[in-house]
Amino acid sequence: VPLEGARLQPLPMEQLFSAPAAQYLLPILGEAPSGDPPDPKKCSPREYLEFYIFPVLLPGLAALLHEAEKEKCFEGKRTKFIPSDFLTEWLYNKNPKRKDESFTELFSIPFVKDWLKDHPRPPIPLSLLISEEEASILIQSFWRGYRVRCDSEIQELRQWQKKLRQERHITEVVKKFWAKQEAK
Repeated sequence: VPLEGARLQPLPMEQLFSAPAAQYLLPILGEAPSGDPPDPKKCSPREYLEFYIFPVLLPGLAALLHEAEKEKCFEGKRTKFIPSDFLTEWLYNKNPKRKDESFTELFSIPFVKDWLKDHPRPPIPLSLLISEEEASILIQSFWRGYRVRCDSEIQELRQWQKKLRQERHITEVVKKFWAKQEAK
């Protein structure tokens, strides 16, 4: 149907809420549906999802939401928390094949190492790594320094120091000093 010809029809609210609540219950996290698991190569996509994917993925998504809440992701627009990294690490460590192995950090997982060799990540911005309190201290100290450097007496002192450095060739004196120190 072309978009121009399609019109939204109002939803009958009675039908949405008239069904018994049991119809909307989700399976318990981590549990596969009752019965024998179907052959993964011959079953329908729905059965495959219900028996093999959801029992593993749903607890991971629940853990992801708890971690996102801990990291205060729902309070601001930007955060250092990367959900796909958390889920990758969680699924890797909860894999039944790795039951007896110790916890492995994301960047120590072999396939993650290989991926990052070919696709390096840009560094996380400092604004996401430091707390608001640390950021406010940095901004305040910068501002105080700027205000002090704008003072006319400080400007005069800085000009005098610059002139003194040029007249006495301080950079050359320092280079000679370190060359002498390294020769010892």
